[in-house]
Amino acid sequence: MKKLNPFTIVLLGSAIVAACLVLILILVHLVFPVSIGSFIVIVLFGSLATFTTFYFLFREFIYNRLRILYRSIRKGKLAPHEKFYINMSKDVIGHAESDSKKWTEQRNSEIAQLQEQDKFRREFIGNLAHELKTPVFSIQGYVLTLLEGGLEDEKVNRMFLERASKAIDRMTNILNDLDELTKLEVNDLKMDLRPFDLKELSREVMDSLELRAREKHIRLCFAKDYHKEIMVMADRGKIAQVLTNLISNSIFYGNENGETQIRFFEVDDLVSVEISDNGPGIEPHELPRLFERFYRVEKSRNRNEGGSGLGLAIVKHILDSHNQTISVRSTIGVGSTFTFSLDKFEGTSSTLVTSRGITIK
Repeated sequence: MKKLNPFTIVLLGSAIVAACLVLILILVHLVFPVSIGSFIVIVLFGSLATFTTFYFLFREFIYNRLRILYRSIRKGKLAPHEKFYINMSKDVIGHAESDSKKWTEQRNSEIAQLQEQDKFRREFIGNLAHELKTPVFSIQGYVLTLLEGGLEDEKVNRMFLERASKAIDRMTNILNDLDELTKLEVNDLKMDLRPFDLKELSREVMDSLELRAREKHIRLCFAKDYHKEIMVMADRGKIAQVLTNLISNSIFYGNENGETQIRFFEVDDLVSVEISDNGPGIEPHELPRLFERFYRVEKSRNRNEGGSGLGLAIVKHILDSHNQTISVRSTIGVGSTFTFSLDKFEGTSSTLVTSRGITIK
């Protein structure tokens, strides 16, 4: 019965009524003889009347019920010229059941997504408040100390002002990173795509971070000697930011007397870049959330140290803007490796750009 459409059900019902009517007429004929013509007319008229009555009553019943259902699950309103129509020769009940299941699944998916977004929003606001609270409280403490008499003490005033200045710089970095991340998320940041030597850019970034690496006795190097240029087509400034963030993280989280290596692989029309360290590694359950804003692998570490907590989120969005992805693999006690790719450029920098990415005419 589940596979029968309303028209078939009405037809079967009418046939049953017609059979009952024939049986009744036969019994009546035994008492009061009825002519064959009258017999046929009564059966046909009764069957037709039964079918027509059942058809319209059943159709109206289904129409009213389904109209209420579709008013609830339909996203848009019917236009004035549109009319809700039921085809009785089809399995309208089955279709309605299928549509209601799809609607329920969509609503459940939307609710789950909204709950996830709400959870992310709460975490983001909490993390942002925590990130800003530390430098604000530091500034507040230094300023109050100066106002309460420290300003006249030459041994204290400059030191506290310098510390307050560092806290202000940290707040500025957080706000600047938030602003840049927002622009990246809404595709408001313009990409200046041009060919450049990725090997040379990597060398410049490593040189700029050399002093920071020396403080922890971490060696920055290429995995091997690359004798030729590695040309890519990308935004040089943004890729420098990607390399700076990734190498800075390897220094900050790396072990004393450790090493950070950069490798390049050319695969078809892409150049793959690997930045590896031999640090403590990252727990497997941390990896999926590593590129979220303000997400910290080490929740207990001092928030006064390190960057804004937005570095990896910015890295991901920069690479997304280049239509590329970034991945990470890590083993506890062995180290971590971040991998991303860029479009390869067939050519040499000597005929196109300088080491700073300036086009040579």
